[in-house]
Amino acid sequence: MFGKFFPKEFNFFDFFDKEMSYAEEACVVFKRIAEKGEVEPEEREKMREIEHNGDKMAYAIIDHLNKTFITPFDREDIHSLAKILDDVNDNLNTIVSRMKVYKIKGPNKLLIEFADIIVKSVTSLGVAVRGLRDRKHMNKVLESCREISAYESQGDRLRDEALGWLVDNERDPFNFIKWKEIYQEAETVLDICKVVGHVVETILVKQA
Repeated sequence: MFGKFFPKEFNFFDFFDKEMSYAEEACVVFKRIAEKGEVEPEEREKMREIEHNGDKMAYAIIDHLNKTFITPFDREDIHSLAKILDDVNDNLNTIVSRMKVYKIKGPNKLLIEFADIIVKSVTSLGVAVRGLRDRKHMNKVLESCREISAYESQGDRLRDEALGWLVDNERDPFNFIKWKEIYQEAETVLDICKVVGHVVETILVKQA
């Protein structure tokens, strides 16, 4: 009788796992692009596809949130986690787009360092997000959140180093502008990971 009023069971954890997998795939593609220093057409299309799939997953989570009566944790935290986690894909896609538009050719040491830190941060983020399934993983989740915060601090220092190098060495105004934007966008990805980590920590505190 009540079946028509309530949606079929929806496992938010499965969908967060899937959304997380898109972020992990995106940072691997980004690292490969950074190491080559050039955006190949197939890689550009792959990043677009990942970003699109991530958007669809975030929309699906929010859509089901609006239809589901009982949720595993606070509704506002589910909404925040879905939206901010998707921002990881969006910003990586933006960086690759800028690299393509600016016709970047050849690897850049500092961008490769950013890519390495981003992969590490997103890897820790995966541990944190997937650990929400079971409270017995709380210590491991909190440790991963601390790692994410540490990677964000590394990103701040690397951004300052990169911008300092541009000020001291780059005399071409266009090169200065394009690399300044790329470095700042790369650091923003790490900022987003830290925000996601804070959302995860908030969820744990509320469930304690």
